[in-house]
Amino acid sequence: MAQPILAVRLLWSAAVLFTLSRGGPPLLRSKPRNPTRSSLRTSAHSASLYPDPRRVRYPFGLVLADVSFLKRARQSPLYLIFPATYTPNEAMVRRLPVFLSQRLVRGLILLCAFGVSPARCQEPASPSAKPAPKSLEASEKQLELPAQIELLETRVRFEANGDSRKEVHTRVHINNELGARQFARLAFDYNRSFQQIEFPLVRVTHTGGGTIDILPSAIADQPNPAVINAPAYQDVRVKSLRILGLAPDDLLEYRVVTTTSHHPLAPYFWFSHSFERTGIVSQEFFELDLPASRVESCDVTKEDALRHANPATPATSKEIVGEGDLARAICRWERRASPKRSQTENPEVSEPDIAVSSFSWEWLSIKLAEKLLPGAVPLENLHTFDAEQQELSRKPDATAEVKIKGIELTKGAKTDRERLEAIYDFVSQKIVTVDVAIGSTGFSVRRAAEVLSSGYASPEDKYVLFSALAYSLNLQAGAALTGYCSPKGAPLPTVFTHLIIAARSHNAQFWLDPSLEVAPFGTISPIPKRCAFILNRQFVNLSSTGHEWQTIDSHPPFTGFQKVNVGATLSSDGSLTSKVHYTMRGNNELLLRVAFHQSPKEKWKDVAQLLALSDGFRGKITNVTVSDPYATKAPFTVEYEITQPKFVDWSHPPNPLRVQPPRRSI
Repeated sequence: MAQPILAVRLLWSAAVLFTLSRGGPPLLRSKPRNPTRSSLRTSAHSASLYPDPRRVRYPFGLVLADVSFLKRARQSPLYLIFPATYTPNEAMVRRLPVFLSQRLVRGLILLCAFGVSPARCQEPASPSAKPAPKSLEASEKQLELPAQIELLETRVRFEANGDSRKEVHTRVHINNELGARQFARLAFDYNRSFQQIEFPLVRVTHTGGGTIDILPSAIADQPNPAVINAPAYQDVRVKSLRILGLAPDDLLEYRVVTTTSHHPLAPYFWFSHSFERTGIVSQEFFELDLPASRVESCDVTKEDALRHANPATPATSKEIVGEGDLARAICRWERRASPKRSQTENPEVSEPDIAVSSFSWEWLSIKLAEKLLPGAVPLENLHTFDAEQQELSRKPDATAEVKIKGIELTKGAKTDRERLEAIYDFVSQKIVTVDVAIGSTGFSVRRAAEVLSSGYASPEDKYVLFSALAYSLNLQAGAALTGYCSPKGAPLPTVFTHLIIAARSHNAQFWLDPSLEVAPFGTISPIPKRCAFILNRQFVNLSSTGHEWQTIDSHPPFTGFQKVNVGATLSSDGSLTSKVHYTMRGNNELLLRVAFHQSPKEKWKDVAQLLALSDGFRGKITNVTVSDPYATKAPFTVEYEITQPKFVDWSHPPNPLRVQPPRRSI
């Protein structure tokens, strides 16, 4: 009887340890895990300088990272691809899966980046072996970069009408096979409706002698993967260049020219640039050429052209060329990599080194609100007060089709909130999100009736449809941008990452995010500093400034909770089989809804494996069931079964039994 009683006690202890290993009951945790802001649809938002295998996709359906040598993806120096003159965000990956909680990301890293498999997780920890000493030569070889950018030369020129030209000259030394694979394909995002990309030079110099110029047949121009099934957005494209035959010690040299004309926001212009700080680029030149009528010099700021520069990176030279309307202000920077500079400079600078914009934050808010109102007339084109006030009274375009749809959706609704929920559920779940980056269409939008008939929309177009449906029911809706909160920074439209909606009834306001598709009504991704950039044309009538930046209450309109039940069975051979059941409401609910919504059903075990690993559960997932991610009016549930062989060692009963409790992930 001793051994069965011991087994029962051990089983009970194992279940307790299994639960405690994840930090105790979720409701008792002092700091629950919260997701951060999200970008939740699989797409190629940024032009990747590296070949497709560098763009790693994981079971969440999210792009984790593009290889950028030693630098974090959002700070990749490879701005040489320059997706657009008007969108000079130099991050290789705009949308890392920062929506995932920190512990889930750690599980992702452990499972994917380091190749942790369920089988290995089951094995008992072995005594750590003393690492063999490495030679100096081996250490130097290990630190070798796949490629070294020997020269990065960038020239940007803006005209007074907002047109621009950017030319990037790059010379790359390929160090090894990995570098050859990384640079075997260059890809550049652009918008065909107002941009062009050309390759005047692409040349490979082989180490054994001889050069090869890449032929035009190696160039491909295709729609961005996110818009392949969305004909209305076919102008959002990727131009790629195949470079075959690269080998270690080869030298790759190319020039890329991006021209922008008649941008939807012209004559306003903006630009930002950050220097590379990790030593990947040996020598960097940057030249900014601006009309002197907009910016008198590199140091002078005029009201219609705000310039921000990092005082730690002053211009190397400054000059005024020409006279009168033809005068140009030219600023140049030159930087060389050095061990001393790498040690003293912070490679994780959040603000750009150089930023120029002809917007103010207030006027940017007014113009973007104007672009999101189909048919709106630019206020600067109106010359009388009465005409301006009449234009400011313009309402969303609620056509007959839109009004009929609004009545149909709210047939059984009795309150304004129920009406808002009905149109939100429709726009969120029935209109497919086309996940292009904010501003990739130049903030050009379609009319609500066209969005309704097509059945798909960008985040901006989803707002257009929602606001038109709301207006048809005598409700109100406004737009706001999130992802950036620095009123003292340069007014750049490209710094924002997400568009949310403020829906108002007579006595309440709700923040909504229909682009997530599975977010419950009133639930949005947590916003850093709870700060949002409000878009409103009426700001033109206010004498004060700063009202475009507002702190918002993003808490969902229901009580959040998380419950986890764990049941375990211990077999005679020492294997532990456990069923883990999650029931949750709130931020963590949104995290898991999106994760399973993004993943095909055959990948759900992989998602659950990451969830288990992040919570310290070791073993192999054998079964997963989840509630419908679209059923947003009820809590979200996840249940998986996990098996861990040899959880108990019966080999030396009964003194003592060796138990291996689950270990928390790092």
